[in-house]
Amino acid sequence: MNPTLITFIGYLAVMITIGIITYRMTHTLSDYVLGGRKLNSWVTAFSASASDFSGWLLIGLPGAAYAAGLGTWSLWIAVGLAIGAMINWQYVAKRLRIYTEYSNDSITLPQFFENRYRDTSHLLRVISALFILAFFLFYTASGLVAGAKLFQGTFDVDYHFALTIGAIIIVAYTFLGGFLAVSYTDMIQGALMSAALLFTAIYGLVQIGGFGELFNQLGSINTSLIDGFADTAYNEGEGILWESAGAIGIVGIISALAWGLGYFGQPHILARFMAIRSHKEVRKARWISVSLGLVIPLYGALIVGMLGIITFDQPLGDPEQVFIQLVQVIYNPWVAGFLLAAVLAAIMSTVDSQLLVSSSALSEDFYRRYFRKQAKDKELVWVGRISVLVIAIIALMIAWNESSSVLDLVSYAWAGFGATFGPAILFSLFWRKTSRNGVVAGILVGGITIFLWPLTGSALYEMVPGFLLSSIAIVVFSLVGQGVSDEIKAEYDKVAGVK
Repeated sequence: MNPTLITFIGYLAVMITIGIITYRMTHTLSDYVLGGRKLNSWVTAFSASASDFSGWLLIGLPGAAYAAGLGTWSLWIAVGLAIGAMINWQYVAKRLRIYTEYSNDSITLPQFFENRYRDTSHLLRVISALFILAFFLFYTASGLVAGAKLFQGTFDVDYHFALTIGAIIIVAYTFLGGFLAVSYTDMIQGALMSAALLFTAIYGLVQIGGFGELFNQLGSINTSLIDGFADTAYNEGEGILWESAGAIGIVGIISALAWGLGYFGQPHILARFMAIRSHKEVRKARWISVSLGLVIPLYGALIVGMLGIITFDQPLGDPEQVFIQLVQVIYNPWVAGFLLAAVLAAIMSTVDSQLLVSSSALSEDFYRRYFRKQAKDKELVWVGRISVLVIAIIALMIAWNESSSVLDLVSYAWAGFGATFGPAILFSLFWRKTSRNGVVAGILVGGITIFLWPLTGSALYEMVPGFLLSSIAIVVFSLVGQGVSDEIKAEYDKVAGVK
């Protein structure tokens, strides 16, 4: 039997086993959605990183580096993400963990907004849940596309067959174990992703003689590949292979760096901050996540993509296959199978988180709020599980187009969450005068801007105008409205005073 296939089967068996074990540990909706706020710093750190990166880390980002070297998006995206993640851990994680517990033990982002601003109309909660569902459909679809490309590139199977099999696998253990299954598998998957990129980058560099030789060979192909300010064109189908395409320009650099703003509004990452067992463990989790779970895999992915340029004699038709093809060339089948399982790990670790947050929005923010206010926890857990199935089917339909790009889908969803919820979270946590009307306006303006900005034809990443306009809306509507009650101010002061 194929060694790679055996490795895959063994890995999947472990993931399903974890799902079955955690199924027996899941009794309440809090268990299913946040794991009962019991995660330690190691699980929280790797789970946050793994749910963040998804298949784009081992498929999308290496593909961008393969197509353009250090130019275009790849280098500046990595810089922006590293800065954004560090700030998110440094300032948002602890405050959000404390505030969600003080605000009537909120277990979802929409519930936190409603409790934070005493919104008895439930408008804030409904709007938040709707945007979460809308953008997660695209994000989940990106993970399913990445899974299909993995199976297609590894086993040479039909795209649609691969897409369906990947969806079934991911849904299975998310359906069973909920947040605990997702978090514990994410810890394994996050470590596996970091190891795969680190060892592949080091092995490849050693084989060619180090960084100097890598840049020498890239420069001999085209100097734009080693210039962070130069654009490079790659389209194998039209015979365009690593041709200079001028300077990136300030708009391109700002757009790439702006990816870092997205961290403040990602529900599946913020959920990890809410689930850590104590805000006092955030500092330890931060260093674990940033060093082992962020910097190493981000820059490892860039190196892997550039190694692919000088490794393959025949240019790849799909740059996003570079990691998959590279590990099969430089490793024996058993090691390759282990490293390719890391790609599956990356994909599963984010899609499961996205499915879970989406299902919590349906079960907690719609079903219990509007259909069954007296629903028991067991019933809500099953509503959440059924929601996972429904959302996965819709995402599968979006991903059915074989020409779908992992990075394009991630880029859109990342901007959607960053602009819609990023300013709302930051102002809610750090500005005492923020009002309910301000947050409603900010969420609406940010989300609508993301939907409409592509119609302008501008090259500027929609995250930038979306985040900026959302922030302005929050400030303006908070200052001109009715203001904030003494009760809300008192809670804010109490949370701000927690050490």
